[in-house]
Amino acid sequence: MTKTRLILPGRTNALSNLNRILSGPRYKGSKFFLLVDENSYENCLPVVLSRVTAFENAEFLEVPVGEECKSLEIAAQVWGALLESGADRNTILVCIGGGCVSDLGGLVAAGYKRGIRHINIPTTLIGMVDAAIGGKTAVNLEGSKNQVGFFHMPELVCICPELTDSLPDEELINGLYEVVKTLAVADPEMYYQLITTIESGNVDLSNELITTCAEIKSAVVKQDPNDHGIRHILNFGHTFGHAIEVHSQLRHGEAVGVGMLCAMYLSVKKMGLNMEIYDRYRNALKKLLAPPKYSLKDTEAILALMRQDKKNRDGLILCVLLQEVGVPVIDVAVDENEIRDTLLNISK
Repeated sequence: MTKTRLILPGRTNALSNLNRILSGPRYKGSKFFLLVDENSYENCLPVVLSRVTAFENAEFLEVPVGEECKSLEIAAQVWGALLESGADRNTILVCIGGGCVSDLGGLVAAGYKRGIRHINIPTTLIGMVDAAIGGKTAVNLEGSKNQVGFFHMPELVCICPELTDSLPDEELINGLYEVVKTLAVADPEMYYQLITTIESGNVDLSNELITTCAEIKSAVVKQDPNDHGIRHILNFGHTFGHAIEVHSQLRHGEAVGVGMLCAMYLSVKKMGLNMEIYDRYRNALKKLLAPPKYSLKDTEAILALMRQDKKNRDGLILCVLLQEVGVPVIDVAVDENEIRDTLLNISK
């Protein structure tokens, strides 16, 4: 399996470092195809091309923005475009965009000619700290998220925070929830520092914070590349979150933020998590997002979606819960009445 190399912000611009690597012998003769959506084409591609001269002869493939691109139909269109352009096994697909672009692009790379190399250049915070790292590729199927995909590791992930400069505040906040998730399961000190800044209303998304989260994600993936064990900790908030995202039409990060609230409530009930940790997170969440209000009808709809979650096993709905911040417990079975109780209680 391909090992991913992270190119992180430092004294030298990450894109400049990427250009140096791509100008080396390993990539001699490779043909690059740049996969973008409308947003990354307009706002980020000029920055990338100004620093990465290795892409000067690259071809462009544009896909729809957001979840709309994550379908088998769009994947087939990209495969067809690659075939028509003569892409061979030495082709490298470069995914420039948010998590949806890297999800789709990774799947396309995994399937084309039984697998070609790909590089991720995330342009959103959520991509930099989570989605672009780890080799999980997927498209949606019949309204359910990420039901068809492969594990196909990107060869390089280039994290250049300046690419987020054009993002609206709400998209930065969307990525902030994945930052909170990563720190909640792996770095208590930085988690509490971040919660304090959220409470103050003055969040500083520093390069250090982005780098820390990227390195945590990468380290976990190296231990468990195919998601059979310890990597499950990165699903904190996601069992509820994916269902809430589909039901409530929230952004992915926002839904995960609510999903973490649900997981913390259950952690208090089932794992002995201190109630003060739940209360403090709930109060911080209110600074960013209007508190959810779920009716009985909403609860049943969300529960129905949770039954389809791909992490379920033997008919059981499984969650990641916390004993303490930084002490996650994976694959905790949660029964349907506990889920109903959680959704109704976080709405109070």
